[in-house]
Amino acid sequence: MKKLSFWFGLTASAVFTASVVRADIPLPEHPRPDYERAAWQNLNGAWAFRFDKDSKGEAEKWFDPGAKFPLSITVPFGWGSPLSGVANDADIGWYQRKVRVPAEWKGKRVFLVIGASDFETKGWFDGKPVGSHRGGYTPFEFELTRLVKWGEEQTLVVRVYDMPKGQERIENHLYGKQGYGNVRGIWQTAYLEARSETYLEYVHFYPDIDNSQVRVHAKLNGPAKDTLDFSVAFKPEDRSGAAGTRIEPGEMDTDFVIPLENMKLWDLDNPYLYEVKAKLAGKDLEDVVSTYFGMRKISVENLPGTDFPYIALNNKPHYMQLTLDQSYHPEGFYTFPSDEFMKNEILISKKIGLSGNRIHIKIEVPRKLYWADKLGLLIMADVPNAWGEPTPQMFQESAYALIQMIRRDMNHPSIFSWVLFNETWGLFTNIDSKNRHDRYLPETREKVAAIYRLAKMIDPTRIVEDQSPCNQDHVISDLNSWHAYKPWYQWEATIAEYVKGNFPGSTHNYIGGYKQEEGVPMMNSECGNVWGYDGSTGDVDWSWDYHAMLDAFHRAPKCAGWLYTEHHDVTNEWNGYVRFDRSEKFTGIEQLFPGMSLKDLHGKVYLALDKQPCTAFAPGATYNVPMTLSIMTDKYAGKTLKLSVTVRSWDAFGKLQESDAGTRDIPTVTYQQGALEPFAVKLPTVPAAGVICFALSDGATVVGRNFTTFVTRNEGGNSRDETVAGARILRVAPKAFARQEWSQKQWNVMDGLKVNGAGKGFFEYEIPWPQGVKAANLKNATFLAEISAKRLNGKDLANAKKKDDSDYMLGRGNFDPSMNQNSYPMTGSHPWKGAVTIGVNGETITKVELPDDPADHRGILSWFAQKQDRHLHEAGSYGYPVEIAIPAAALAKAEKEGKIVIRLAADANGLALYGESFGRYPMDLTVKLQ
Repeated sequence: MKKLSFWFGLTASAVFTASVVRADIPLPEHPRPDYERAAWQNLNGAWAFRFDKDSKGEAEKWFDPGAKFPLSITVPFGWGSPLSGVANDADIGWYQRKVRVPAEWKGKRVFLVIGASDFETKGWFDGKPVGSHRGGYTPFEFELTRLVKWGEEQTLVVRVYDMPKGQERIENHLYGKQGYGNVRGIWQTAYLEARSETYLEYVHFYPDIDNSQVRVHAKLNGPAKDTLDFSVAFKPEDRSGAAGTRIEPGEMDTDFVIPLENMKLWDLDNPYLYEVKAKLAGKDLEDVVSTYFGMRKISVENLPGTDFPYIALNNKPHYMQLTLDQSYHPEGFYTFPSDEFMKNEILISKKIGLSGNRIHIKIEVPRKLYWADKLGLLIMADVPNAWGEPTPQMFQESAYALIQMIRRDMNHPSIFSWVLFNETWGLFTNIDSKNRHDRYLPETREKVAAIYRLAKMIDPTRIVEDQSPCNQDHVISDLNSWHAYKPWYQWEATIAEYVKGNFPGSTHNYIGGYKQEEGVPMMNSECGNVWGYDGSTGDVDWSWDYHAMLDAFHRAPKCAGWLYTEHHDVTNEWNGYVRFDRSEKFTGIEQLFPGMSLKDLHGKVYLALDKQPCTAFAPGATYNVPMTLSIMTDKYAGKTLKLSVTVRSWDAFGKLQESDAGTRDIPTVTYQQGALEPFAVKLPTVPAAGVICFALSDGATVVGRNFTTFVTRNEGGNSRDETVAGARILRVAPKAFARQEWSQKQWNVMDGLKVNGAGKGFFEYEIPWPQGVKAANLKNATFLAEISAKRLNGKDLANAKKKDDSDYMLGRGNFDPSMNQNSYPMTGSHPWKGAVTIGVNGETITKVELPDDPADHRGILSWFAQKQDRHLHEAGSYGYPVEIAIPAAALAKAEKEGKIVIRLAADANGLALYGESFGRYPMDLTVKLQ
């Protein structure tokens, strides 16, 4: 029957009411702001708990109200997680708590709703069974109505069986990356909810921005017994009245269109949400659900001026800049401790200018998706994976998880993509076989294609990927995605390979005769340096590789975006923008180029510079800096941008020099892509390490910043004894110490470019007193060096295991961010503080605090010194410039003894000394006599 739209005269005050939120339980907010009824009762908090190691609880009737449960668990944190308060002592856990269904709910149907519980859940109410459910990621419900004693205390019991962490659990079920923290039992909010006899099972909104309207599809829990009215009421500022339709007896769904005047789009800058009330009403029946939608469109459009297909947001091509979000918490595992924490997860990405997050092989908590909707961040949503062979059970679970995820999350405007599988995990047959492509069998590919078609049938409005591949084995996909992990110097060739193979009909990134279809965007869906170095990186400064990688991506506009691994560190991967506890990491970009931040590397106006992130020149040379302009917006079309260039460099004494290098006007067109004329820059006339800073402005504000680094040096390095501007300069390399003694360890890096001492100890240097210099005639004398504190990293221990081939994805590995052979922990919020006590010829001169043992983009010389062999040696590490005056008495003693004796000592936390070719400053240990 054709549905007719009509108006309902609902007032704003009648429709929009506030919910009461308790503050004395964890996660007190309603778990589904996208689907919320007013009559609900949060069951989070303390439940009685009991393990059932021998699976005897059902036989012994632990579901009876009088059964004793000796432990207490905090719901909704899975047992074994620190926030649950319960250890991981068995595969079966029983929950018990008293509930009181409000008397005012009488006449309604009452349900226990559990947001997610892993894996097999059964329920009892006052000892009577109420239902069971299999699955670990999506909501389910048990009806309690027939057993309710209105207003009286009753007993709710839940039993959860989560398979042991063995082959059966991992291979046949959607285990995902629970190796980072095994998720067991209830892990999303549990609550009671009252509904009418006939109620709204779901309400889905399908925005149509091209016609300023939204299509509404509502489904009832069963056929209507009488004529029912269904309406959608808006806030007054969004629509002057409600719109709706009638549902006739026997019908159980409805579909109609609502026109919108003065339509407000949802996008990343203005994520407008239409907050509405969906109401089902009839004789003695009313069901009202608060929900929302965003008017946005996901499609594919060519980048203007090209035939390069891009994912489009609201009909405009969008350059995707995403991050892999493992969505784990160190103490809650899959479950976050608070709503504010989930909000901050989204803000971490927003603040650095990313387009979105890929929620990695986990079905995300709805409130986190709500914050993505509210704050404006795109979400690529994965289905969790199994790790075994492609069994019928695995495919059944995958299809169920997919269907339930789409059904629950249809209204989230932030979600633009569904990803069905990842890296062929769970799709290989004969896992011990060496040839990966032979293991991904034709019949398995057909099943994957069938699930792709299922997803497109359920939701034709979003991008669907058959999988996010690392083996060049797409079958059928709306996105030609690919994974690569490389050191900085391999990105140009890697991207070029995928650009070359990207065209309709290409088999380059496909398998078994499948081909790239017309209009399919090509983009990277996992990238970074973490697996790019031999044995991965451990915790390392990712900013150097990252910077060069993004420059390379912006030189290849045929690639429609990238996805960096990852948002935050996890148990044994440490390449996140932030650490596992979400404390900050520091790139050092702000200090190299004041005013610039990581966000500039994610801007819509990007000036890619030299393919080499650092280049060496003779002092005074001219550097013709290559430039490629990438503008991923139409905002500046037809405008002239002004390019301003400055040089910032640090000399052999650690002193900063700054100079203007000139300006240039750059006319632009919409979505401009291409090379510009190189910019000639005069470099310092002395040995230095520095940055050339490029800023693009539209006349009012800076719209893009980037920099490249350089080194100017003399052939053979700095002189050991020279006169500069009337001062006698004496230098000694860090490795040329006369004596050393350290309580933990002493070792050199890259043949002594840097020297380390761990624990308590000292380095002592002897510099011959220079001929012809009289101490009594000196006006001043100073000692200069680049020094940091020095932690003893895991890899530096005598018994260090240099390489660990355990499967990181399943929670194995070193669990030490500094154990990997390439690691050197990146500068962060937990510094390794130290101090150096400086003595000259037996006289203690001073003690200087050393803020940290840092490693980030500021370690220009440390990065430049690295060999391009997929191994790192304390890359990005650097120290602090230390300069102290040498007293006259110490100079007199040095002249008398014929040598200047410098002792650098630490009472604890070690010392690292940097030479002219390592660290941040091109300086050896230096004595300056004047």
